[in-house]
Amino acid sequence: MKIYVKLLCFIMILTIIALLFSGCGKSELTTIRLNEVVRSIFYTPQYVAISKGFFEEQGIKIDLTTGQGADKTMTALLSDQCDIGFAGPESCIYVYNQGKEDHAVIFAQLTKCDGSFLVAREPDSNFNWKKTAGKTIIGGRPGGVPEMTLEYVLKKNGMVPGKDVNVITNLQFTATAGAFKGGTGDYVALFEPTASMLEKEKAGSIVASIGKDSGLISYTAYFAKKSYIEKNPDIIQRFTNALYEGQLWVQNNKAEDIAKELKPFFPDADDEILATVINRYKEIDAWNDKPISIPESFERLQEVMVTAGELDKRVEYDVLFNDKFAEEAIKKIK
Repeated sequence: MKIYVKLLCFIMILTIIALLFSGCGKSELTTIRLNEVVRSIFYTPQYVAISKGFFEEQGIKIDLTTGQGADKTMTALLSDQCDIGFAGPESCIYVYNQGKEDHAVIFAQLTKCDGSFLVAREPDSNFNWKKTAGKTIIGGRPGGVPEMTLEYVLKKNGMVPGKDVNVITNLQFTATAGAFKGGTGDYVALFEPTASMLEKEKAGSIVASIGKDSGLISYTAYFAKKSYIEKNPDIIQRFTNALYEGQLWVQNNKAEDIAKELKPFFPDADDEILATVINRYKEIDAWNDKPISIPESFERLQEVMVTAGELDKRVEYDVLFNDKFAEEAIKKIK
C-alpha cells in the first residue's frame, strides 16, 4: 500500500509539472481588431506578417476587417469598432483639423507611393499624360489620396481636371472596374490585382504607374487613437515588430514564394497574377523597407492635398506621427 501511495503521488507531481510547463508554453494571444482600407496586393507585407505567423510570435491574434474606404476605416476607429486603422494619413489630417482631442496618431507606415495604375482600353507603349487631353478617366473618391494623387500627376503634366480632361469621381471604389468594362471612360485608375486581372481578360491595358509618376509620398499607414497608444504601448510595439518582420521577409524573397503567402487573402487570383503584381510593386519601389515614416513624404502628401483643394491648414509632422515604435522595432528585429 505504501509503495502504491508513493507511486500515485509521484505520478501526480509529474502531471502537475507537465501542466505547468504546458501552460507556460501556450500564453494567451491578445486579439487586435485591425480595419484595413481595402483588400489589395498593395499591402503584401501586412498579409505576409499574418500568414507567416509573425503577429502570433509577438503574442497577437489579428482580427482583420475591410472598411472599403479611408473614411469608413477612420469611422470604425473613432467609434471603437477597431483598435488599429490602416489607411491613408489624409484621414488622420482631416480628423485632427476638425479639432478632435483624442485624434488618430500614426505609428507605422507600409507604403511610400501611390499603388494605383492607369488602365487604357488598348496597349500604348508610348503613353504620356498629354494623351489624356479631351478624354475621360474613371478616378476615385473625392478627398481620397488615390484621386488626389491622380489629379496631382495630371496637373504636373499640364492637364487640368474638369478643363483638359474629364475625371469621374462619383463611383464606388468597388464599381470602377465594372464601369470601365461596361464602356464608361477612356481610362480608369485601378489598384492591384484588379488592374492586372483586367489586362489578363483583355479588357484593358496598364499604361502608367501613378505612384511612379507622383513620387515619394506618405501613402498607407497604421494608426490608433492617441488614448489607445498611451494605454497600450506594449501592444503597439509588438504589432510594429511583427509588421517589420513582414517587410523584411518580402524584401528577401521571390515573388513566387510571396504569392503563396498571399493566396489565402486572394483566393480568386491565380498564382501568375499574384507574382506579376508583386514584381510590379517591387519595380516601382512601392513598399517601405522599414515601418518608419519620412517627414518629406508627409510634406508631399500635404502638397498633393493642397493642390487638390482639400486642405486649408497643414499639420506638423510631430503632431500626427509617433516614430518611437518603428525605431525600436528596427533595433530589435534583424
